Amino acid sequence: MTFDLVIAGGTLVTAAETIRADVGVIGDTIAALGHGLTGAARIDATGKLVLPGGVDPHVHLDMPVGATRSSDDWETGTFAAACGGTTTVIDFVEPELGGSLAAGLDARRAEADGKAVVDYGLHMTLRRGDAQTLDQVPEAMRAGCASFKTYMTYEGFRLSDAELLAALEAVGAAGGLALVHAENDAAIQRGRRKFMAAGQTAPRFHPRSRPVPVEAEAVERALALAEVAGCPLYVVHTSTGRGAEAIARARARGQRAYGETCPQYLVLTDAEYERPGFEGAKFVCSPPLRPADNPPILWRLLAAGGLQTVGTDHCPFFYEGQKELGRAAFTDIPNGLPGIEARLALLYTFGVGQGRLSLNRWVEVCCTAPARIFGLYPRKGTLAPGADADIVIFDPDREVTLSRAVLHERTDYTPYEGLALRGYPLITVARGRVLVEDGKFVGAKGRGRFLARKLP
Repeated sequence: MTFDLVIAGGTLVTAAETIRADVGVIGDTIAALGHGLTGAARIDATGKLVLPGGVDPHVHLDMPVGATRSSDDWETGTFAAACGGTTTVIDFVEPELGGSLAAGLDARRAEADGKAVVDYGLHMTLRRGDAQTLDQVPEAMRAGCASFKTYMTYEGFRLSDAELLAALEAVGAAGGLALVHAENDAAIQRGRRKFMAAGQTAPRFHPRSRPVPVEAEAVERALALAEVAGCPLYVVHTSTGRGAEAIARARARGQRAYGETCPQYLVLTDAEYERPGFEGAKFVCSPPLRPADNPPILWRLLAAGGLQTVGTDHCPFFYEGQKELGRAAFTDIPNGLPGIEARLALLYTFGVGQGRLSLNRWVEVCCTAPARIFGLYPRKGTLAPGADADIVIFDPDREVTLSRAVLHERTDYTPYEGLALRGYPLITVARGRVLVEDGKFVGAKGRGRFLARKLP
């Protein structure tokens, strides 16, 4: 049998096994794994790792934030994702306040379709917990949004405990999955007022206004409300050891709970906010980077299964002209970091390379678990006949020092500037077509498709 494409001689790494084999592709799909396969096109992967394409469950492309928008649009952001070995992203629908969820979904898809270069899914944001909004949850699920984002802070998004409980009940009853941004809003507002009143307006006061207990308490409360409501809960961007331990305890007692962390919380700390002048603004995100005693706990729980996924929470802004909107007050700095591109490589260097993660666990948290949790597996997240031919050829020995010159995200800085990595993607294949080769886009623009999802 002759395949359209054969990836030959590599070491295949999935969440379950590591084997030497060829991959045969027909059209968009993996057709066979074996030895000595022949194809019309061939990629020699000898000495390389062959992985399923990464699944990033948490990105914000072309997203309005106050007076500005995140700087990556659907084309530039998904191109950067592909350069880093990510072939599926899940972004968000943020409907008009009080508006139709279906109309919000249609508008968001119209922004992405024809621009996204990799496949994408969408989480639906629930900005209100009233009956009019929650009655629309089943319709949103039928349209392919099986997961629903809730917030415990942020004006215009924050749900009270009563609203959050109602939202969790509605999502659970419909068979969906709730996501939660867990921070205690009252504590945040108190901290912001205190620092501003004292004239402490520099970026370094951002993390001090949202200390560790602000997340830890909210995670515990969200888990309790989800347990009462009988709704599975996915805690996004877990940044603290205490928050992660709360998720692990919930799972140990049998609750359907999932925890996501992000590369920035694994490899950076709040020391970045002490940079001179205004430069700490580059690292302003919420939750903020944490003290140095937190990353070791996140790594331990990520390896042991207390945390399930690594997303990026990619929400980029230019330092000049966007982050600078907050020069007079840290409360006006747009919150978010770029990071969609370096996720796989960062987790390989600082996880696998430093003995914190096995090869299989690396693939699990970056590819397979996000696909399973969000209803994309086995189409995404694995190397198996019948799966989409989303494949990454990864060079475990390639040395790269991260910089703006290396990365493709549309912003003027990277929070990972100067980090030396060993192990980096070489080729990204999306649905059977080579999309990126050695950092150069060689695929078809706008080929990404919306992924309607149903939960397992």
